[in-house]
Amino acid sequence: MKSQTKYLFCLGGHDLEMLTIKQLLEDNAQPLLDKHLSWGATASALESEIKEAHQQGITPVLIELHNDLALHSEQIILIDHHGPLARKTQPTALHQVFKLLSLPSSSWTRWFELVAANDRDHIAGLQALNATQAEIITIRQADRRAQGITANDETSAKKAIATMEIKANGALNIVQLSHHRSAAVVDKLHPALGGIGFRNLLIRSPQELNFFGQGQWVQALAKAFPQGWYGGALPERGFWGSHNLKANTVINFLLTKFNAKM
Repeated sequence: MKSQTKYLFCLGGHDLEMLTIKQLLEDNAQPLLDKHLSWGATASALESEIKEAHQQGITPVLIELHNDLALHSEQIILIDHHGPLARKTQPTALHQVFKLLSLPSSSWTRWFELVAANDRDHIAGLQALNATQAEIITIRQADRRAQGITANDETSAKKAIATMEIKANGALNIVQLSHHRSAAVVDKLHPALGGIGFRNLLIRSPQELNFFGQGQWVQALAKAFPQGWYGGALPERGFWGSHNLKANTVINFLLTKFNAKM
């Protein structure tokens, strides 16, 4: 590294991008902290380690960790591309870590490019890179594994799709899933992986809702239900999710929006 600043890289929830970042940090002998957190984790999960780093003159780098400790910008470095930072033109977390490490452009690989595109825009991002079918399958399988999706989760997703509801003249598909591993459903529905496709998809899981679809509806959900999370390749398309909201509240909100457009 060109910079003399000492960092402690604090990793957020696991997916393929996060595990790729972890490998990049290890390959460059960078100190990191990985507590195998779930997606949506907060800085308070690492509060004691962050405080200790400050006392030692080390700058914590929070990677996709919500700053619920109200730490000032001069105390930490925040790396993320969700919420207000979620735009198609914004650098991904992998891009941001690579830049922070001051690595040469020659070290940026095809794999990094695929991982970043997948994290920002799912399969559409991979297709924009002219990814081969083999590359798409490999990246999506690796991402599902990184998220902890099991063979049983995949089977449950297939069963859930079999009872999928289609509303508003095909504008909204609704799937009732027995677990929260929504990527298992999204991948199975995508035409690139043999699925029937969808315009907008709402997945109902225990204590969790996830929406995938057109950017205008992602942004509408984020505005109406700000306690949730959102991201993706906005403003074109993306995702939104929330804990503990009543599914019917969100479904009625979306159907009202869709019907108003008809």
